[in-house]
Amino acid sequence: MALGSSLLQTAGRVLTAPIFITGGYSALTNPGGRVQAAGSTLDAIREYVPILSEDDEFLVRANGGLQLLAGTALALGIKPRASALALAGSLVPTTLAGHAFWEMDGADAAAHKTHFSKNVAALGGLLLIAGAGASKKAAKKAAKKASKQN
Repeated sequence: MALGSSLLQTAGRVLTAPIFITGGYSALTNPGGRVQAAGSTLDAIREYVPILSEDDEFLVRANGGLQLLAGTALALGIKPRASALALAGSLVPTTLAGHAFWEMDGADAAAHKTHFSKNVAALGGLLLIAGAGASKKAAKKAAKKASKQN
């Protein structure tokens, strides 16, 4: 990988991580209104995942812990693809629970639509991080396998 490309990927990881580190820490230590906001989304998820805990506060704190841990790992470059996928999986229900602008009116709806859009953009960045290097690794694996067959 070229030095410039590697530097850009490192900068991208480091700049993506803080929102998850700070938000995760906040949800873990002080879930507050997040618990109530998550309630209807968690209820909907439970229809498909009935083994999901009924303790909404625990789930909000666990999600915060996941974001704190995976965000820190992402910033430090520890398993960045796995960290990005964990954050992406965590971001979807967080976004649906916290920024359901379609259920709001006026200024609240506009503000939450902006936050929703920002989260979707963050999701896109996480997916780019998760996919980085995948094709190069697959090509190396295929070349190694092909060389063993000859």
